[in-house]
Amino acid sequence: MVVTFTKMHGLGNDFMVVDLISQHAHLRPEQVRRLGDRHVGIGFDQLLLVEPPGKPEVDFRYRIFNADGSEVEQCGNGARCFAVFVREKKLTNKDCIRVETKKGDIELNINEDGRVLVNMGEPVLEPKNIPFVAESASSVYAVEVGSETVQLSAVSMGNPHAVLQVDELNDQQVEILGPLIEKHERFPEKVNVGFMEVVHKRFIKLRVFERGVGETLACGTGACAAVASGIERGVLESPVEVKLPGGNLRIEWQGPGTSLLMEGPATTVFEGKIRI
Repeated sequence: MVVTFTKMHGLGNDFMVVDLISQHAHLRPEQVRRLGDRHVGIGFDQLLLVEPPGKPEVDFRYRIFNADGSEVEQCGNGARCFAVFVREKKLTNKDCIRVETKKGDIELNINEDGRVLVNMGEPVLEPKNIPFVAESASSVYAVEVGSETVQLSAVSMGNPHAVLQVDELNDQQVEILGPLIEKHERFPEKVNVGFMEVVHKRFIKLRVFERGVGETLACGTGACAAVASGIERGVLESPVEVKLPGGNLRIEWQGPGTSLLMEGPATTVFEGKIRI
């Protein structure tokens, strides 16, 4: 089976994008892992699949697989690349594109400057819907991690996130706490872990350890979750500029009951074919 693909990235968070509308393929988890290997495959943080819609009110179905072969619910940087991809491949000529994901529908808007504005829907803060084990909802939870107790927020942006506010970002936080929190028993579906340094109320620095991937140069849903968490805690005000290792995103959220908006770039790197 020969598959045509496009390599893309959103602020360095990189993807292999496959059109399953004009070609047919079925990728098993072990094949995804092989393709994701940066030494013997294509190499990517996530594999994005463009599929026909399953219902009339959307334009496409959007599926996401981590490099370890696991399917996940949402990817914000991938959503922007998805929008640019379907336009470049002439699968649509719309500026506003609706797609269905594993956890609901989202709306992608392509601006005149090529940046993509994504309506990510309303952040989920209710523990059982994240999912996160807690007796009741709170803006901050005390969680025992190894020999210490950390303070974190729990948010779902279609996928689960833990957000820790830190005085200053450092490697030790990401490399040691990231894997421990990712697999913590209070997150039954594992979790993405964000480390947020608040510079001022409308600017943060962020590093994210993604479940099934490790630290990435950027995480769109992680940026959304961090801003939602900061606004809930009262330390941030919308709009917020989020500085990630790969570049910046702009996040707007007016609070509970409203949708969160994420804006940023998407870049095509190269196209190719691979025999699977």
